[in-house]
Amino acid sequence: MTPVTVGVSLKTYFGHAQARDWFTTVADRAAQHPGIRSGLVSFFVIPTYLQIPAALTAFEDTPIRVGAQDVSEHGPGAFTGEITAEELAETGVTLAEIGHAERRRLFGETDQITAAKAAAALNSGLTPVLCIGETEHQDAAAAATATIAQLRTDLDGAPAGPVIVAYEPVWAIGAAQPAPTDHIATVTRALREAIDADPAREGSAVIYGGSAGPGLLTRLGDAVDGLFLGRFAHDPDNLIAVLDEATAHAKATT
Repeated sequence: MTPVTVGVSLKTYFGHAQARDWFTTVADRAAQHPGIRSGLVSFFVIPTYLQIPAALTAFEDTPIRVGAQDVSEHGPGAFTGEITAEELAETGVTLAEIGHAERRRLFGETDQITAAKAAAALNSGLTPVLCIGETEHQDAAAAATATIAQLRTDLDGAPAGPVIVAYEPVWAIGAAQPAPTDHIATVTRALREAIDADPAREGSAVIYGGSAGPGLLTRLGDAVDGLFLGRFAHDPDNLIAVLDEATAHAKATT
């Protein structure tokens, strides 16, 4: 059985106290959710670096995984301000978000830097949450070609290990509505075919982000392995609604 994967990135919307309150609420509600308890749904949370210890404490006795919003491409050494994959793994973090469109746009991160970060994460036993997606709206076939090329470049030289590929068309991030369902399905199916063809990526998943919310997982059917949520999940009720949908989806496809 392959679980449906649901993740949340908090970016930097929450202050420290607000994040702790959210962790407490989610740990209580999500950890008791039948989908998560049964293993039908795999759920992860990605807070800021400073919020990671509080998240690890809140989710300590739950199946909920904690990730980091970035990771250094470098190992330990004279790299002021960086956080290494080795240290993240040592603390109990199990995932690292890599290549988000904001990192690429605001901080100039290239596919080559993303590939170095993916390699660093995998070398330390972290699962990369690899964000990829076309920057401008184009037809689905062209988007699929572009994202597959990006996927291959971003994993060039990376050691074997599973990845969570988060398809986030840049033009849909923060939009009122996600990309059209048929567009998403065309691209995610192509990405899954590409990742499945690589024996080094056994156990990987392809999920969709970019204004994801309730109903989308049902509409996409077996075209995706889950969803990557943003501000929508700041309300725990909204998050639980998606976990309910993910559980029903997992049962229907098992």
